[in-house]
Amino acid sequence: MSTYGSAKWQGGIRDGKGAISTKSGALAEYPYGFASRFEGKPGTNPEELIGAAHAGCFTMALSLILGEAGLTAERMETKADVTLVKQADGFAITAVHLTLTGKVPGADQAKFEELAGKAKVGCPVSKLLKADITLDVTLES
Repeated sequence: MSTYGSAKWQGGIRDGKGAISTKSGALAEYPYGFASRFEGKPGTNPEELIGAAHAGCFTMALSLILGEAGLTAERMETKADVTLVKQADGFAITAVHLTLTGKVPGADQAKFEELAGKAKVGCPVSKLLKADITLDVTLES
């Protein structure tokens, strides 16, 4: 399988404007720039998109791992907090913290944590990132 995302940019770093698109069309010329990345202005940024991709990948991987263990989630929600830090040689994504909440009939907290840990390590986006990836897991009854 192969897919793509694309970006366009015009102008300088602070006054320039960009647009991000995806092959599927889920994002089509969606705006991004310095202000949306560093100043909280409307638009998206690469870190936010990486967070969404990581949360989606992890949760989908966990669904597979749960199924292999004979479990099916009634509901799971994952938030991926992505940390961007200025370093001597530029900026780097240094950490991603995954926060998972789920309702999985037949699972206990220990089993849910164990399987979520496997998904954290095994999901393709986790494998791509060099950042420190941490995880908090809450199983709801």
